[in-house]
Amino acid sequence: MNILDKIVAQKKIEIELAKQAVSTKQLEQTFFFNRKTISLKENLLKENSTGIIAEFKRKSPSKGVINDQFSAVDIVKQYEYAGVAGSSILTDEPFFGGTQQDLISVRSKVQIPLLRKDFMIDEYQFAEAKSIGADVVLLIASILTPKEVKDFTNIAKSLELEVLLELHDETELDHVYHLVDMVGINNRNLKTFEVDIEQSIRMAEKVGNDYVKVAESGISTIQTLKHFKNNGFKGFLIGENFMKTENPGLACQQFIQEF
Repeated sequence: MNILDKIVAQKKIEIELAKQAVSTKQLEQTFFFNRKTISLKENLLKENSTGIIAEFKRKSPSKGVINDQFSAVDIVKQYEYAGVAGSSILTDEPFFGGTQQDLISVRSKVQIPLLRKDFMIDEYQFAEAKSIGADVVLLIASILTPKEVKDFTNIAKSLELEVLLELHDETELDHVYHLVDMVGINNRNLKTFEVDIEQSIRMAEKVGNDYVKVAESGISTIQTLKHFKNNGFKGFLIGENFMKTENPGLACQQFIQEF
């Protein structure tokens, strides 16, 4: 069983426990559930957008603890000040050290769109995402069938949530559903966690120009970001490069100033 299989198995257990603790009807009565969401897609397409989606992530299965010294609010507020297009917040706890409370606490403090980055495998999680203040959800093709991508996208849309569909290789191209808002191409293989920054370029040509494309993982230099931009990418998901520093917000600001 690879790490991705372990994460999904654990997620199934978590979801069942969550359903027992809080019903979907209860989620629909929470403070954030009826708020108007903010469009990440629109932010990425703005003429002067940095395109950067800066991530708050404490740890990962491949790197262990990256940075657990700051609160999500402290970092994401600094990301917003730096000029990012949006922020991604990990809400998986066992493997990435995130919590739903991280996203809840940030939501009322910033005006940028927030991506709930988690392993979405059940309809319940979409109501959950809306209830904690997310604007965007991540669908990972490698853990879903094309039909699940379609069904989950429709559910997300009914809740006014945008969808970032993440692909890894050519075998997942049949997962692309016309209603997804953005297509992300992850340079990191989630089964081995190896990074190939050229993967996004190769895949981008196959995805075509009908979708807003986001490069994910392995972006650590302005040159790499510009390389992606020159190949049609509008979004750039950057996490570890900022989080591994002593001051992630400042690192993000300096990166954008160079850009």
